[in-house]
Amino acid sequence: MGKIIRKLPEYIEGYGKVVPYGTIITKKEKAKLSDVVTKKNSKVISLEEAIINSGLIDGMTVSFHHHLRNGDYIMELVFKIINKLGIKDLTLSASSISKTHDCLLEYIKDGTITKIYTSGFRSALANEIQYNFNLKAPVIFMTHGGRARAIEDGSISIDVSFVAASCCDKLGNMNGKYGKSAFGAIGYPMVDVKYAKKTIAITDNLVPIMDKDISIPKDYIDSVVVVESIGNPQLIATGATRISRNPMDLLIAKKAANVLIASGYIKENYSFQAGSGVISLSVCKFIREYMKKNSITGEFASGGITANLVDLFEAGLFRKLYDVQTFGSDAISSLNRNENHIEMSADEYANPANKECIVNKLDVMILSATEIDVNFNINSVTGSDGRMIGALGGAPDTAAGAKLTIVVAPSMRKRFPIVVDNVKTICTPGENIDILVTERGICVNPRRTDLISILKRNNIVTTSIVTLKNDIYKLTGVPNILKTGDNIVGIIEYRDGSVLDIIYDL
Repeated sequence: MGKIIRKLPEYIEGYGKVVPYGTIITKKEKAKLSDVVTKKNSKVISLEEAIINSGLIDGMTVSFHHHLRNGDYIMELVFKIINKLGIKDLTLSASSISKTHDCLLEYIKDGTITKIYTSGFRSALANEIQYNFNLKAPVIFMTHGGRARAIEDGSISIDVSFVAASCCDKLGNMNGKYGKSAFGAIGYPMVDVKYAKKTIAITDNLVPIMDKDISIPKDYIDSVVVVESIGNPQLIATGATRISRNPMDLLIAKKAANVLIASGYIKENYSFQAGSGVISLSVCKFIREYMKKNSITGEFASGGITANLVDLFEAGLFRKLYDVQTFGSDAISSLNRNENHIEMSADEYANPANKECIVNKLDVMILSATEIDVNFNINSVTGSDGRMIGALGGAPDTAAGAKLTIVVAPSMRKRFPIVVDNVKTICTPGENIDILVTERGICVNPRRTDLISILKRNNIVTTSIVTLKNDIYKLTGVPNILKTGDNIVGIIEYRDGSVLDIIYDL
């Protein structure tokens, strides 16, 4: 594993000792056994009763999942009750935080929430933290696989896990497949419930006893709460989960598809994943044409499953879909009707401590980025102005596991260069990135001499990333050096728990 040169403090208040990227963390603790035996034939109680019964008190850790994305109602419902009960100084461990969670701002300001673990952070909530830091500790950004590892090995100890379920029975058997708020796969909290001391299921669709289609079984559930609505599933699939109609995006996608085809990785039984960016998803359109024309059938596609991947699957171009998070009604419907559209946990998906995790079996991964530098390091959390606007997601996990990782991005956005000398925040190490495709040029990581030779033989013109960066700077000018404060407001953890980078206040 390579080293990334970043000046990191040895110790961060509220975080602890900093272990720089490049140091492998090996630590594992056994899950705690439940200390309560449920003898009733129903666990259904009110949300306030469930929180009180869970034993939640000041200083504990609560967890949530983000399968409903911008349509989530659960976090706000729960924190209203927690605030009413006067519970303070909580650590929030969320698989990701979306714009809809700006509602949490008041609970940060009043000390209800004092520490946050998340994959993504954005909108007014992120701005408040970055400009007026008011937490006890920096926000800790974790990959999806890194979060699963941390929960499993005890680095994150969850006291109470809150799980939104679109379908749940009175004992707590649940899934996200059915009901008015169906969101599909429920992969992220599968890890939480195994290790949390207490788990509260929250549903708007209480059904008779379930004996099939159980994603999370009753064994892990302490209470069941019925609410009017857990969220709006129409807000799950955002603009970032569609194929673009922008000519430049499609040009980049076409170039990326040509690179993939020339590389020789698009072949019988290959495996594939595309990130949620519009360009990376648009690559699917061109891959579909090539696979169909050449009678190629892939073994599986994986990750967050979109309508684009379902289209490839149902056209017979992939044998299986492995789904940790489902985007949109078409994909939800596929999960319900297709036997080989398979739900998986975040542990199965990307946990680096899981030797059989899906990301390690990937042949091809297509990623997006807010910035990429001349060392091929990727930024996906902060924008050109240094503000927190994005997420780590599963990008570092998949980039580490895949045989071929391609980044697709425009060369500039609003006259800000995307290819730069140094990214503002290192989120995915450059040693795990193989190729960059932009509308102005294709760059291969010098480490991949095999790819350089293969693409040259197939008449794919490439350029050095330094040359591309210089050409872009001629159009945009050299970007100003970002001026930051001295307060550390965010910590970027790699999937093994080491620290890649830190984010300062603005």
